[in-house]
Amino acid sequence: MININLLSVSNLPKLNKLRKLELSDNRISGGLEVLAERTPNLTHLNLSGNKIKDINTLEPLKKLPNLHSLDLFNCEVTMLINYRESVFTLLPQLTYLDGFDADDQEAPDSDPEADGDGLEDEYENGEEGEEEDDDDEEDDLDEEVIDDEEDEDDDLEGEEEEDGVDDEEILFWLQEEDEEEDGEDDEEDEADDGEKRKRNLEDEGEEDPEDEEDDEDD
Repeated sequence: MININLLSVSNLPKLNKLRKLELSDNRISGGLEVLAERTPNLTHLNLSGNKIKDINTLEPLKKLPNLHSLDLFNCEVTMLINYRESVFTLLPQLTYLDGFDADDQEAPDSDPEADGDGLEDEYENGEEGEEEDDDDEEDDLDEEVIDDEEDEDDDLEGEEEEDGVDDEEILFWLQEEDEEEDGEDDEEDEADDGEKRKRNLEDEGEEDPEDEEDDEDD
């Protein structure tokens, strides 16, 4: 909530999980006890550019046990003698005041835990891991599809070969049956011809009885 002309934080809702609060460049001059009541887990608080003039105005922040970083740049309170020593004494839980610790060591550029960078990195790593898993799954599926297609081709080739063998055998059997039928027909025809020949011979060998009697009278 930067530079929105806030006069106080009295209407701030209860945010138990809030870690970092930006209130810079507003017109807040007191009422910080609300932060202790409604943001109990606050670790970073930026009040730069507000109307804070006295050290005592910061006293409610003592009730924020997790507060590690406090920024008061461009507030009138920073002009007080022994400003830094007084604030560190009032708020012993502080590690950094205006970007430096009690030994004037500069704070890191950002706190991953407070900024959520760690969560973003973890989320991105999770997404990358999921993408890699998805790629692996896709590769496995592609390989399975290729194997299935090859198996289908092999099955089709096998079926074609089997069908070819069956067709040849059927043709062979049909030819054999035709030959057998033709042989039987020939035998039947030969038998019929033999019978006809026998009948003709018998007819030629027999004479008419009347003719025989005439011959005897002569």
